[in-house]
Amino acid sequence: MKKYLMACGIIAVVACSKKESNPNIESNVMLEEPVVKIVDSAAAGKHEGLALIEGADCLTCHKMDVRVVGPSYQEVADKYTAGDLDMLASKIIDGGKGNWGEIPMTPHSGMSKDNAKKMVEYIMTLKK
Repeated sequence: MKKYLMACGIIAVVACSKKESNPNIESNVMLEEPVVKIVDSAAAGKHEGLALIEGADCLTCHKMDVRVVGPSYQEVADKYTAGDLDMLASKIIDGGKGNWGEIPMTPHSGMSKDNAKKMVEYIMTLKK
């Protein structure tokens, strides 16, 4: 019985041991196709401003059509006009308080003015 168990153990160890593979030997095993992440928002069919909003922390406090901590994007679009684009882009970068209540908006000082404008341009497309 001991010999039988020993033989089974040896067979299991040999069968489960890692075999060294030779990279020079051809194989007919298909490799998994790599996943390509689309970075260009236009190519993904998404407004560039929306892609920037989704990539930042904006959706923590704002939603498209529901007030959370700050106003919904639809409320912002309804309150302001295209002429307010620069002012709203500055609000994103500098933060602010008082226009929508006493809870301050966190500044995003590392954001470029161009990206902030793209975000506001997207928000303005939500105007009813």
